[in-house]
Amino acid sequence: MKQMNIKRAALALGVFATLLTGCSKGIGDFGNINNNPNATTVPITSALLTNVLANAGGNVWGSGINTTAGLYCQYMSETQYTDISRYATPTLNWDGIYAGDLYDLQNIINVNTDPATKASAAQFGSNNNQIAIARILKAYNYMLLTDAYGDIPYFEALKGNGTIAYDKQELIYPDLIKELKAAVAQFDAGLAVQGDVMYSGNTTRWKKFANSLIATIALRMSKANATLGKAEFAAAIAAGVIDNNADNAGIAYPGGNYRNPIYNYYVITQRFDFAVSKTITDNLTAKNDPRINTFGSNPKGFPYGLTRSDALAWQTTNPTFAFLYAFTATPQTGTMFLMTAGQMFLARAEAARLGWTTEVAVAMYESGITAEMNRWGITSSSAIATY
Repeated sequence: MKQMNIKRAALALGVFATLLTGCSKGIGDFGNINNNPNATTVPITSALLTNVLANAGGNVWGSGINTTAGLYCQYMSETQYTDISRYATPTLNWDGIYAGDLYDLQNIINVNTDPATKASAAQFGSNNNQIAIARILKAYNYMLLTDAYGDIPYFEALKGNGTIAYDKQELIYPDLIKELKAAVAQFDAGLAVQGDVMYSGNTTRWKKFANSLIATIALRMSKANATLGKAEFAAAIAAGVIDNNADNAGIAYPGGNYRNPIYNYYVITQRFDFAVSKTITDNLTAKNDPRINTFGSNPKGFPYGLTRSDALAWQTTNPTFAFLYAFTATPQTGTMFLMTAGQMFLARAEAARLGWTTEVAVAMYESGITAEMNRWGITSSSAIATY
């Protein structure tokens, strides 16, 4: 019996070896049949940039990092899965930003740097201009990540390493400022960048966006490295930041297959797991603030911080609560903003309050409110003065 088993094993090995040899030969005979002749070997950098910018609105606002911030400060409430409302920290966009946007941005830099590809890439904008925009957007995405999670992979990231270290936030912020300054200085008078659906290759506006990011990051350091923060904030303001709505950093979606992410989430897919918080609707109602008609579908806010069971029970008896945004205010062609003049005026108000600048905090605060109300279509001077 043992000899028979040995013979069977030997026979099986012989057959396997024959098949393997046949397969190897067969594969060779097919040549390059498994290679896609239509595949590009060098990324089209204009397409990568468009993809990053198109994704930005969804990553940040659709169900992303700023949505979490909106929950933490009780502008919004969760109606079903209430973990974030109770201060959990989700990783919803971690993979999307690292493996998606940051990866694409690094590819733009690599293709415009590599001597073998940079000449071809220059048809989509000067190498320097493409690299500068990619560096600014990388800094923006890293700022979002470290704002949300603290220590993150940074200095060793995007280099193809299998295991990388998490870097301290206190080291990341200063390096982001350094990167943004270098990016601003890198712009040249060469061909405008194609695929730029935010600023259409306008380098002046990109510089304002970069300086606004520097000021924002500097303010983040107010309690950890106030000396550096103060100096960098003042330098950014002097260099020129976003100070009017015409220069807002925003992506206008064309509609159709490329809809505004908020419209897509809350109108097309009818996701009603987020609502306007009762905290904010009560506040706006008490002040008769006209923005309540834009922030939500109606003035009835959803209680904040409920457990899942309590949230489900509440909406059973209150089915007509305020869904996020009035649908008419956020059409499928609506713009998603990464940075606005209103944000920058409020940042300047905070810096003035800290004694970092000679600007008047109240004036900056009121300018911020005015800019944001104008952005939402409220231009009545009496309404703005009242609210």
